[in-house]
Amino acid sequence: MEGPENLSGQVTGVEQNATPTPVDVDAAMLLLGAGVTVSTHPLLYVKLLIKVGHEPLPPTVGRTMFGRRVFYLPGFFSYAQHIVKVDGVMGLFRGLSPRIVSCAISTVVRSKVRQIEFLSKRDEPQTSLQKVVKETSHEMIIQSLSRIATHPFHVMSVRCMAQFVGREVKYGGMFSCIVKIFKEEGVAGFYVGLIPHVLGEVLFLWCCNLLAHFINTYTVDENFGQASAVRSYTKFVMGIAVSVLTYPFMLVADLMAVNNCGLAAGLPPYFPIFKSWLHCWNHLSHKGHLFRGSSFFFRRVPVTSPAYIED
Repeated sequence: MEGPENLSGQVTGVEQNATPTPVDVDAAMLLLGAGVTVSTHPLLYVKLLIKVGHEPLPPTVGRTMFGRRVFYLPGFFSYAQHIVKVDGVMGLFRGLSPRIVSCAISTVVRSKVRQIEFLSKRDEPQTSLQKVVKETSHEMIIQSLSRIATHPFHVMSVRCMAQFVGREVKYGGMFSCIVKIFKEEGVAGFYVGLIPHVLGEVLFLWCCNLLAHFINTYTVDENFGQASAVRSYTKFVMGIAVSVLTYPFMLVADLMAVNNCGLAAGLPPYFPIFKSWLHCWNHLSHKGHLFRGSSFFFRRVPVTSPAYIED
């Protein structure tokens, strides 16, 4: 008969074996990320086609809450039904493979950088603001490294999806995409649109974290009974608000990834040939299209702005 010491030792051993290892956690994160990527891909696909200005369906007549007559462009469901009608259900997942690879690389890069960061971490007395600045700086480094590592796959995915506009078959599997881009544009072709993408993500991080910190510190009263609950939602709400402000950076990044690559979506009459991402930003700003594609529903037909001469 086993004594209490042996039993406790067996229990301890079971608990130790049951503790998830970093490899197990990474594998779980990879699977979770892949599942989220697959489930959200149709949303991003429709959003990209709206970003490049492809409107295959006619607008419908509607009225605002004040009774004003307006024209609405088709929402997500109507647009998705059109894609299914043209390409079938699997057509909604065009460009998915590069996104899954991008998600996996991002997860690995973030995990490795955080491990290095943890090993070099020192406990030093800090104010709450200093702590926020330090944490945001670390997150900025992680996000920037992740974006640099995954941007080539983002470019591949965007171009595969944009082929729907002109019904091209230029970009197929990932290997053929890599060969095609490298042959025509060199290494620089994999990083088209990287600068606005990184700037948008960095700006989002700093604005979101600092605004949430100042609101939680100077606005939420400690005597308020639900103060902790309010603070837990502040960053989430700030994230939604700031994402609206940084959306133009993401729009410009996606348009630059398609521009002048041989696809109809990136050539006139859809867009002129842009000299830089600032040229693209200026073009969208003059047209009043800096927030095109930011909404899936209740999309009104944009008011035509006066024409201007491209530089």
